[in-house]
Amino acid sequence: MSAFDTIDSFLFAASRAFFTPVAIFVQIQGCVICLALALGWAFASYVRNREIKCMKDSMKHGNSFAFLCHDINDLEHSNQVNLPKVTVVMPLKGFGEHNLHNWRSQITSLYGGPVEFLFLVESTEDPAYHAVSLLLKDFQDDIDAKVVIAGYSTTCSQKIHNQLVGAENMNKDSKYILFLDDDVRLHPGTIGALTAEMEKNPEIFIQTGYPLDLPSGSLGGYCIYEYHMPCSMGFATGGKTFFLWGGCMMMRADDFRQDNYGVVSGLRDGGYSDDMTLAAIAGDYKLLITSPPVAVFPHPLASDLSFGRYWNYLRKQTFVLESYVSKVNWMMNRALFSSHCYLSWGFVMPYFMAMIHIAAALRIQFNTHSIEEEASISGGLKLAGCLAICTIAELLSMWNLTKVEVQLCNMLSPEAPKLSLASYNWCLVFLAMLVDNFLYPVSAFRSHFSQSINWSGIRYYLKDGKISKIDRGKDIGPKYTDLSGKHLYGKKGSPPKASFTSSLARSLQLWWTPKKYDSLD
Repeated sequence: MSAFDTIDSFLFAASRAFFTPVAIFVQIQGCVICLALALGWAFASYVRNREIKCMKDSMKHGNSFAFLCHDINDLEHSNQVNLPKVTVVMPLKGFGEHNLHNWRSQITSLYGGPVEFLFLVESTEDPAYHAVSLLLKDFQDDIDAKVVIAGYSTTCSQKIHNQLVGAENMNKDSKYILFLDDDVRLHPGTIGALTAEMEKNPEIFIQTGYPLDLPSGSLGGYCIYEYHMPCSMGFATGGKTFFLWGGCMMMRADDFRQDNYGVVSGLRDGGYSDDMTLAAIAGDYKLLITSPPVAVFPHPLASDLSFGRYWNYLRKQTFVLESYVSKVNWMMNRALFSSHCYLSWGFVMPYFMAMIHIAAALRIQFNTHSIEEEASISGGLKLAGCLAICTIAELLSMWNLTKVEVQLCNMLSPEAPKLSLASYNWCLVFLAMLVDNFLYPVSAFRSHFSQSINWSGIRYYLKDGKISKIDRGKDIGPKYTDLSGKHLYGKKGSPPKASFTSSLARSLQLWWTPKKYDSLD
């Protein structure tokens, strides 16, 4: 028997196995997942597009400042003078290629009320300290802004520690506090839009938004874009949502001054993820989280984002499901863990089966075959065709949502360089869908069994869902952050050339290595 005969026998046998009732169910399930994503993105496009139409209608009626507010009368001095004070808190770590642009967009807001900006760094050795200090010198006569040295965290993640120090240092007259990541590119009217919603509805606990990733061209960048896109439909509701993104969170300042609902203690005492912790608190107390349709922010990814850095980012995202603040929160995280892993591989498996069906159909032309084999291969091709149609519908829906969000961002920031879909490579998007969904369960199980993670050169260890130990040092982790490529320690240099496979190998080695903290009480 020749090598081709062996391969053909395997393909025909596999094609028959993939036409059994269970295999057919898996393939139909894959089509359903694709269509569900397509419908979700279509609804999200409708919500975002509705906002675009409102802005266009406002401009047709003579409102040239529709990117700030729909009713131009809101810009009257009598209305602006009564706007509440807002404190904007930005925890910083490292300095990268997009930071200056992002920081400028944050401090040059066109909010008409009083606003102060607090930039939080852990120490003056952080490259971000000198960069932001120089930036603020250029605006020192125009804005109320300062850099605050937060010191090192001991009981929670460094980001949460910086946020809490920012809350402690906010002005006593501030009514609202807005937490922003340093990679958020703000629109001129964002602060005003968020504040207006908070003023309109006193029941709102947190207002949030979500990023629109701008991939740089690497597969790792497209994997991150694909990872965020399913989540984006949860933020494009135009109102109430159960999702929360830590990159943009506006809250009432008194919730931090008075530790309402335990927000301060919940974050401070072992908190790892700010958004997951606050979302859990909102769920426990039945508090309202909203996401206005204008809260979508351009998020340019690093131009040299490698696949290894994507893997590190995915590890951090799956690790948040290991932290929790209550038993109910733990149960919710386990449900998310199980469902996401099941759906991820449930999405990938039909494509593998379809490849087998197609390969068998191509080889059957050169071999004698039974009627049973011909029937199974013919049925398999029909399933593969259905999957192809559903995939096209899914990609078109994703493309349409991205197009609508690009248009919305361009309208909300008329002064900024125009964003475009021209740079998106949709073949890489499809490949990223397969790669990301295949790797998610791998990363999730790695996080579950390790109970430790490296985040920007700091290693955190969890115990009972909370941070129990923190190790820091320049030799602990990478010198660059994952998404923005920010340099964390010293002068700029070339990013490490470590491949994804070597990164994964090191992760597996650490997985099976006995941990020092296993013996801790």
